[in-house]
Amino acid sequence: MPTSHAPTNAARTRLDKWLWAARFFKHRSAATEAVDGGKIKLNGVAVKPARDVKVGDRLDITIGEDTRTVLVRAIADKRGSATVAQTLYEETAESVEARARAHELRKFAAAPGADLHGRPTKRDRRRMDRFGGH
Repeated sequence: MPTSHAPTNAARTRLDKWLWAARFFKHRSAATEAVDGGKIKLNGVAVKPARDVKVGDRLDITIGEDTRTVLVRAIADKRGSATVAQTLYEETAESVEARARAHELRKFAAAPGADLHGRPTKRDRRRMDRFGGH
């Protein structure tokens, strides 16, 4: 019997499993680490990876510098295609605006250290020592 990756209206599933199925993370272990690290908030509260997610819940997801606020529209505990994953949630209008503003700010203001690449050379280390007073 073939298994379907389509979203279901099942009552609930684990938070880390849903994040993985919705393709916010490539691996379920990465989703678990993000939840444990406080990068994911369920209805405004930091929770554990095993907490159940149900339709209508609000998730605040921070990945890198981006923060998204999404509403859970469907439940899936198996990973499907990207088009199926997009039906599992809906990003709020405020979240889309905030991410666009943050993107514009990052485009105009370079991050500190963005011009540094790799380890300093011997010459760079000597310059740092000279300015550092060592």
